[in-house]
Amino acid sequence: MKKKSYLLLITVIAALGGLLFGYDTGVINGAQFYLSKYFELSDSLKGWVVGSALLGCFVGAIIAGKLSAAIGRKNSLIISAALFTVSAYGSGLPDIFPETVSVLVFFRIIGGLGIGVASMNAPMYIAEISPSSIRGKMVTYYQLAIVIGFFSVFLVTYFIGNELTQSENIAFGWKRMFWSELIPSTLFLLLLFFVPKSPRWLCLKGKYLEALKVLEKIQDPETVKKDLQEIKASLKNESTDTNKINYFSKSILVIIAIGTIFSALQQFTGINAVLYYGADIFEKALGFGQEDVLKQQILLAFINVVFTLVAMFSVDKFGRKPLIYIGSIGMIIGFLLLGVTLQQQTVGVASLIGILIFIASFSLSMGPVVWVLLSEMFPNKIRSVAMSVAVAAQWAANYIVSQSFPIVVGSDVNNNSFWNGSLPYFIFIFFIFVIIVFTYKLIPETKGKTLEELEDIWE
Repeated sequence: MKKKSYLLLITVIAALGGLLFGYDTGVINGAQFYLSKYFELSDSLKGWVVGSALLGCFVGAIIAGKLSAAIGRKNSLIISAALFTVSAYGSGLPDIFPETVSVLVFFRIIGGLGIGVASMNAPMYIAEISPSSIRGKMVTYYQLAIVIGFFSVFLVTYFIGNELTQSENIAFGWKRMFWSELIPSTLFLLLLFFVPKSPRWLCLKGKYLEALKVLEKIQDPETVKKDLQEIKASLKNESTDTNKINYFSKSILVIIAIGTIFSALQQFTGINAVLYYGADIFEKALGFGQEDVLKQQILLAFINVVFTLVAMFSVDKFGRKPLIYIGSIGMIIGFLLLGVTLQQQTVGVASLIGILIFIASFSLSMGPVVWVLLSEMFPNKIRSVAMSVAVAAQWAANYIVSQSFPIVVGSDVNNNSFWNGSLPYFIFIFFIFVIIVFTYKLIPETKGKTLEELEDIWE
């Protein structure tokens, strides 16, 4: 029981990287209305301020692989926590500099770097410390933390905004929204100094005795030596120096390509189109006014949390691939409801139900399961770099979807008499069908296997 409690504690600490991921991504949604008026932003400049963090996310994910391989998962997370803290503090200070908008964007990019580094290292760290029997559940804590971050930041920005008048929110309320992130980011930074290093990274560096001590703290005695032997065996006769590994060899390139495509497909479900532009979708579908935006965000975030919890307690019982199939079917049904009601111009309760079914289905499947599979499927020797590439591709896909969605929505084709605003959702349905086929053909079932046993799948 003591070992399980310790494992849970360090998992929760690492998962705070996910909470900050969700918090930092969500805080801009609450603050942008007021800061846009403060800076008198044009539509194009507003898009740049809101989306600038994605640039940092992409770069952060790219550098995270080499960083993680060199200094370890724990130290990489410490760097990400420091970046979150600097970003949160600096985002509230742009008015003391001459080029105010540029400074705000600069600090948002720093926050994006933190997200990029954390989004790769946190789930990988959790996977590397967790026993195979509960690894899926433990990694799902990361996705749960992301959606809790989204949910909590909507509540925080709501309470900050409600305590002030609109003029006060425009003058300084949005700064407080950014500064509110200092609480979780500082807590994350301090707690990370108390977690152990990843035993698999220690083995990669030849520190087997130190790795053994970590395994003894988190696993049952009868499995410790067996796991250590498997880790050693997986590294035997293999180069552990990432600079000497040929990542362009056919065997390695295929593995990385499968993980990268799968990671990017998560974004082509349309999840961030719904989360980023949910207010616009609700307004058009149901005629809700702007005063209901926060309620809509809280509703979506609540559904996200509930079904991520369902996934957490299902992923090790039913497996990864069954959840993807079930969730994909649910996502298709949800978008069909929304798309058909828009196309037939019969928007109403069915449209709302469609959006909620989609969110619930994504939270049950592609939301958490992608992070679980990415943290499991890559062999020890290439895991940090391969996952870095896969996560960077996910951020690139995020950017493509979030930037192209409003363009497609406003296009003449989408607004003709046939589509009536429904085209984007049928495009997303096509990609969800691709996910089903891709998963069936190329994604291995990783349930119940050690990270070292999974390497045999690719032989």
